[in-house]
Amino acid sequence: MPDLSTGTPGGEPARAAADIRLAEISELPLDPAAVDAAVRGTRYGAVVLFTGVVRDHDGGQAVSALEYSAHPQAARFLRECCASVAESSGLPVAAVHRIGNLVVGDLAIVTAVAAPHRAEAFAACSTLVDRIKHEVPIWKRQLFADGLSEWVNACG
Repeated sequence: MPDLSTGTPGGEPARAAADIRLAEISELPLDPAAVDAAVRGTRYGAVVLFTGVVRDHDGGQAVSALEYSAHPQAARFLRECCASVAESSGLPVAAVHRIGNLVVGDLAIVTAVAAPHRAEAFAACSTLVDRIKHEVPIWKRQLFADGLSEWVNACG
């Protein structure tokens, strides 16, 4: 897998055969407009943008915050998920996942897929989110209002 963070001499980002427009792990707040813009193009009539937001509850308990931790190779796994979905769909994809301390209302993940028509964009974006959730080694610790906490999906 090529390093997607490097550019070519002409200033264009280096790309694999798959159309990965953006694939990052970030400690900074996420910008949905940047993820959306990464996949837009005049040949696409649909852009599906997904934002995963920290909610104030889970399983009947009040959630006060989340902590996301990532494996050192998490960015590589994220790029692989993006590459797989881009290759299988033939569509441009973008994804950014946040790590660190998040509060209710913060964005934890933003993904986008562009397509000529909405059905294929929705399907590819849904697949991308599912793949990231199950394959990228990012672990979530929920902090509850009562002071307790739990790790969620931390078996990988």
